[in-house]
Amino acid sequence: MFNRLRVSCALAAVVLTGAAAPAVAQPALPRVHMVATGGTISNRDGGRLSAEDLATSMPGLERAATLTYEQFLNVASSQITLEQWLQLARRVNELFAKDQGLAGIVVTSGTDTLEETAFFLHLTVRDPRPVVVVGSMRNPSTLGYEGAANLLEGVRVAAEPTARGKGVLVVLNDEVNSARDVTKTDALRLQTFRSPTHGVLGIVDRDRVTLFRDLLQRHTAKSEFDVTRLTALPRVEVVMVYQGATADVIKAIVDLGAKGIVMAGAGAGATSGDQNAGLDYAAEKGVFIVTATRTGAGRIAPNRGGQGGPGGPNGPATVTPAQQRRRAFSVSSEDHIPVKARILLMLALATTSNRDEIQRIFSEY
Repeated sequence: MFNRLRVSCALAAVVLTGAAAPAVAQPALPRVHMVATGGTISNRDGGRLSAEDLATSMPGLERAATLTYEQFLNVASSQITLEQWLQLARRVNELFAKDQGLAGIVVTSGTDTLEETAFFLHLTVRDPRPVVVVGSMRNPSTLGYEGAANLLEGVRVAAEPTARGKGVLVVLNDEVNSARDVTKTDALRLQTFRSPTHGVLGIVDRDRVTLFRDLLQRHTAKSEFDVTRLTALPRVEVVMVYQGATADVIKAIVDLGAKGIVMAGAGAGATSGDQNAGLDYAAEKGVFIVTATRTGAGRIAPNRGGQGGPGGPNGPATVTPAQQRRRAFSVSSEDHIPVKARILLMLALATTSNRDEIQRIFSEY
């Protein structure tokens, strides 16, 4: 009561004497760093926008964060190489290691393969602070360009304390999705990025960022994948299952040096045509086979005996010697879609050649 009265009397004195009220110190804005890699968000007619152009395009940025930036690349997302992925992950890790006061990092990307770049960073950035990947569906020369709005929302999420520990996030169209779950679902629409099974992680409204849940699978600070000295990723290819598919495609991939194959299986992992013969050939050559589904959603569970099998993860109980060997190189993708299963398998194979360890990785991430 006394403290409230003393404040009231002091304010009254200020009013009566005309004295100026004491200045109230404003808290320092969180610091966010932007790493620009190009994509539609930068692809203006006549020349690409630079990182500086993007940084100055956001009205209201001065109320959200103090932004620094750099131009890492300026290309379409489909032109980014695996070596540049490794360089990007090392750069993000370096930025966090050198600046403990940095709140978060925003990475701009083209949307065509944005979900892949985001998931790779989700597995290889080893810091709890948020990394937010943003892009746009319309280019800067198009009516309705949403790039500046998406970028500002990405900065706000990167600066948001509750985003810490949630892994790499994808922010477009006022929504926050986990890099683990999100996928591009439409070639043109603004609402293309969705997490079909698990839903959005949060939303970005005018007044604040709201995040709804945590992610229990391993990622970022808890990841075992260290790319510090990794100079290349093992070759892994994705093979689609379709009616009457042939084994020769699989055999060619193996002969060309693939270390792993992800099968985008029909339904819960079925193959077609004579693909099983191709997979037996792959196993004979020591190539790992991950069974995923081409449906876009659904979990492929490991075989009850702990191994995948021919014709899907739950193959027949009685198997030939060739099928038994294939089981020794078969892994179930859990709920990872084929393109993300490929990324996880590449990192797993860079770490281990033990089949049980690879299955553990798919189960934990």
